[in-house]
Amino acid sequence: MKVEYSVEKPLNREPAIKDLISSYITPNNDTCYDRNHGPIPYLNAKDHLVKVDGEVLKPLQLSVEDLKTRFKQHEIVSALQCAGNRRHIMRTLLKEVNGLDWFEGAVMNCKWRGPKLRDVLNEAGINVKNIKDYHVAFACYKVPVQGGESWYGGSIELARAMKESADVLVALEMNGQPLPVKHGFPIRIVVPGVSGCRSVKWLDRITVQSEESTNLYQRYDYKILPPSATDKETASKYWDKTPALQDMPVNSVIAVPQNGDKVKLATSGAVEVKGYALPHGDQGPVVKVEVSADNGRTWKVASILPQNSGQSKWAWALWKATVQLQKGQKTHLLSRATDKGGNMQSGEPQWNLRGVAYDGYGISTFDVAA
Repeated sequence: MKVEYSVEKPLNREPAIKDLISSYITPNNDTCYDRNHGPIPYLNAKDHLVKVDGEVLKPLQLSVEDLKTRFKQHEIVSALQCAGNRRHIMRTLLKEVNGLDWFEGAVMNCKWRGPKLRDVLNEAGINVKNIKDYHVAFACYKVPVQGGESWYGGSIELARAMKESADVLVALEMNGQPLPVKHGFPIRIVVPGVSGCRSVKWLDRITVQSEESTNLYQRYDYKILPPSATDKETASKYWDKTPALQDMPVNSVIAVPQNGDKVKLATSGAVEVKGYALPHGDQGPVVKVEVSADNGRTWKVASILPQNSGQSKWAWALWKATVQLQKGQKTHLLSRATDKGGNMQSGEPQWNLRGVAYDGYGISTFDVAA
């Protein structure tokens, strides 16, 4: 088996933010961010099987061909976002955090296709009295990962998995092609609106169970710990009490101009501002983005760009606004987003030790040429 990268040095990268927002659908290339906890496995799709077990009436072993032919195929447009997206902003504006220094490019907006997880689980037959008391866990046992674990896993509530409108997919395709190796070939889970850590790649096990995944990254990572957890020692008493991060918050980012740019104004004194925005969980789509040039005292409504795939509630929104500025000044712009559910981006983000789910205003500070 060819192995790319390692447990000690997994592939973790994000694209330049200007490249990221150049397309509504993020193409299958290096414009997609990569987040891994170990080596990248190169699997044979013809031999690969996914086992469905746990609290089911009929355990299954499904091939890629089974998933293609035995179940109805669904396509959704959904953003997939790392829990630590914008962590750099939290650590520089609020306080130091523990984790990789992600800027604002750890997100992609893609077309995903495959059967719905609920259809697969219905085929196996859920054998529980109350789905609200259960979880469905996902695992990849193909490669070891950091932290001493021999596998990577995560879980979501069974009730979410069984909800038709939740659109949880056993994904086989990304943007109309088989999944790229780096993004889970031949099978991955895609859980729209939820932190990307639950969308397990290279999937080989689906288990209905009475508890969350026991994997390290479900139990002892990717949680919004209370502010009193300030280091590893003080965090220890909170891990078992703090719920795992699921829904990601409403968010927006200014991509153009970027921090540190030197901007030349148009003859009218205006500059074009661009960025992306994301809804909270399943509360999308984003319905409004605003930009402020006076530290939030007044806001101008931006234009949400036409989307060639419709108004998916799971997708990001690309936006732009024209803002009047003064020459020869350092400028500080803010952005904020509001989604269909009425969730508005926070101007008072809360610090947490792992630096996850940062939702402070989009920020760009730059010089305007005289």
